[in-house]
Amino acid sequence: MNRPAIIATLALAALATPALADLAAGAKAPDFTAPAYLAGKPFTFDMAAARKKGPVVLYFFPSAHTKGCNLEAHLFSEAAADFKAQGATLIGVTAGKVDELAAFSSETEHCGGKFPVAADVGAKIAKSYDSPLKMAGMTMPMDLSARSSYVIAPDGKVISAYTNMAADDHVNQTMASLKAWRAKHPK
Repeated sequence: MNRPAIIATLALAALATPALADLAAGAKAPDFTAPAYLAGKPFTFDMAAARKKGPVVLYFFPSAHTKGCNLEAHLFSEAAADFKAQGATLIGVTAGKVDELAAFSSETEHCGGKFPVAADVGAKIAKSYDSPLKMAGMTMPMDLSARSSYVIAPDGKVISAYTNMAADDHVNQTMASLKAWRAKHPK
């Protein structure tokens, strides 16, 4: 997909901004494996294995190297140590520009090598989480994910879900949910 098409898609998607993600709190979060990068190094991310270590903060973003997604990755990067202090695994997932994820994962202005990002070719993982990019109640013809964030308990249940195409509050939303859950489930 070319850059103008992605920019146009994201601009149109901003018109449809639900307050909450579709996979609700209490639902079973689908397990998945996906090719991923951490600080430019490839590996396979395994959701089931990550949950065995503690809660998982999973955030979907439409595409690497786009304005909102760059901001969101940077904000998550700045908070990565705080998520780790809560015992959580942080993972970003995208279907957009997956060939650029190695660089995106290591670039200081984005992920900064502080958390991995996974490739979701065809937005299959996003669809399993009911988080494909939609506009006016219809799924976009392109396979991209909405900007949705989930906090998932070790037992696989969704603790919280948040969807908003604005990138600036996902860290706050997920951290507040994680801390509230952690207060009830000390390490």
